[in-house]
Parts: sequence; structure tokens; C-alpha cells
Amino acid sequence: TNRANPSMLKNIQVNYYGSMVPLNQVASISTPEPTQFLLNIFDKEAIKDVEKAIQTSSLGLNPQTDGLTIRIILPELTQERRLNLVKHLKQMGEDSKVSVRNIRRDFMDEIKSQEKSKEISEDDSKKQQSNIQSSTDDAIKSIDDIIKNKESEITTI
Repeated sequence: TNRANPSMLKNIQVNYYGSMVPLNQVASISTPEPTQFLLNIFDKEAIKDVEKAIQTSSLGLNPQTDGLTIRIILPELTQERRLNLVKHLKQMGEDSKVSVRNIRRDFMDEIKSQEKSKEISEDDSKKQQSNIQSSTDDAIKSIDDIIKNKESEITTI
């Protein structure tokens, strides 16, 4: 929380000569200080596009250009910003749980179709479905634990 980490910028897409590419393909990202990013742009023609991509991202960052480098200073975390981060964190957690449940559904459907076509017995089907449900429950519990720990980390001043 409030420490610069290059992975924070991994989802930023830059319009580079008409195609969208990840930021790390047009610049090297380093963190010279705990609250600062330093981007060394590979192509001087891409500087404006990188700035625009950073400004329009949902991260709320303000880049400062100096030649072929861009500095980004992380803003101090206010209570409002912390609450927004927690809200975003919970949304990411819910998205992860939905993905896990979709995978469970796909496997359950596959097992049921195998049972229907007599490839596996009814007992094996029930056993596999139970294992899949157990794995799903474990994954969702793990996601909940991660969210709880990160929320605690974010809200602690």
C-alpha cells in the first residue's frame, strides 16, 4: 500500500502506432524511491501516447515528463482513496470467485456428461463432483482470506 510496484502498471495499454500494447513493451519501469515510478521510454515518438495511457487509466496517476523519462509520484493515500481501493479489491475478489465457480460448473457438466454416456459410474461421478466442490470451496476461502488480509493492510494507517 502506497509503495510503488512495477506490477501496478502492468494493465496499462498504450496506443503505439495504431495497436494497443502493454506499457512494459514501450518503456522500462523502475522504482527509484518507494513512492515513485521511473519510466524510460524506448521510442521518443511514444511519450505522448504513454502519458495519455497513464492519465486515462483508472489508477489516478499524474505523469511528469522529462525528455525520454516519465516520473510518476504515487499520491498519498487519503481515507477516500483507501475506501476506493478496498471497493476495487472486493470487486476483483468477486470476479475471481465467479471465475472459480465457472470452472466448477464446466467440470461438473463434463462429469455429468461422462456419467450420462456411461464412461464413468454414478459412484465415481458423485466422488468427483464432491472433490470438485471441495476444491472450489477451498479456492473461495483462500480468495476471501486474501481479500481480508489486503483490506486490513490497506485500511491500516
